[in-house]
Amino acid sequence: MRVLLPLLRTSWAWRLGAPAAAAAARLPRGASAGPGSRRAMAFYRTEERGQPHSPGYRLFFKNVAGHYISPFHDIPLKVDSEENLFNMVVEVPRWTNAKMEIATKEPLNPIKQDVKDGRLRYVANIFPHKGYIWNYGALPQTWEDPHRKDKSTDCCGDNDPIDVCEIGSKVLSRGDVVHVKILGILALIDQGETDWKLIAINVNDPEASKFHDIEDVKKYKPGYLEATLNWFRFYKIPEGKPENQFAFNGEFKNKAFALEVIKSTHECWKALLMEKCAGGAINRTNVQVCDSPFHCSQEEARSLVESVSFSLNKGSNEEDQVWHFLGK
Repeated sequence: MRVLLPLLRTSWAWRLGAPAAAAAARLPRGASAGPGSRRAMAFYRTEERGQPHSPGYRLFFKNVAGHYISPFHDIPLKVDSEENLFNMVVEVPRWTNAKMEIATKEPLNPIKQDVKDGRLRYVANIFPHKGYIWNYGALPQTWEDPHRKDKSTDCCGDNDPIDVCEIGSKVLSRGDVVHVKILGILALIDQGETDWKLIAINVNDPEASKFHDIEDVKKYKPGYLEATLNWFRFYKIPEGKPENQFAFNGEFKNKAFALEVIKSTHECWKALLMEKCAGGAINRTNVQVCDSPFHCSQEEARSLVESVSFSLNKGSNEEDQVWHFLGK
């Protein structure tokens, strides 16, 4: 008799009924779902395994048919064919501290909490901020190639999907997949690597219609870009590390520049999935990129998830909340 059952919590981040879900499942690839097509989470759900705030916690992704997928490789980068509408995978909700990220080196790339030196990682609260000051995540099907030097920064990539700071008014949830408009980009240089930070807004935000480029952020959210620059500049100081550096003297580049960076990182991802470049420890297993040599069946994907071992012990408490005041 089983005394313990694996902790398994399933979360639907939408409120569509079963008929709508069935209709979505029948859509051909790339087809529009009509007026509700901007509700990206209608096509994805998440499944938690393990305890939050523990090293064994994982958040897996499923499509509307209930099949496991990789949020890194199987969620399309672009929404239909619109020029400036992209899928964003939310890793960290605004005002939270746990450093959650797509596990690029694990099969099907679930979201997990980063661990360093055996300890779960949390970002510090640096006055006047609490945790992350945006909804933070990544664009799927992008990759910053660590072997390819960026012409504009003269540094190679950081080996991750490209990061996104979503500046809308809503606090999103971990694992949400939302449609965003790209507004601009910041080039963080982290230990000699290019770590791009896209600035974007959820298309369903009440004020989204006002935002078209980086200048609109300065106009309608004064101080937000300055706060973003300072957040990235100082967030590692409480760990005893120096200030972060930036390309372009910390200047935010506009939408056109950002779209070119996205295009480049998408091409790098395609080379990665087609085994046209060295991927190192990156796990390239996918379910929906059928011409990739790393494609697997739905049954194989399910077996991969079910083979993941995790502890049922109670997770550790979230890190004590301390406010850091930095001297001049």
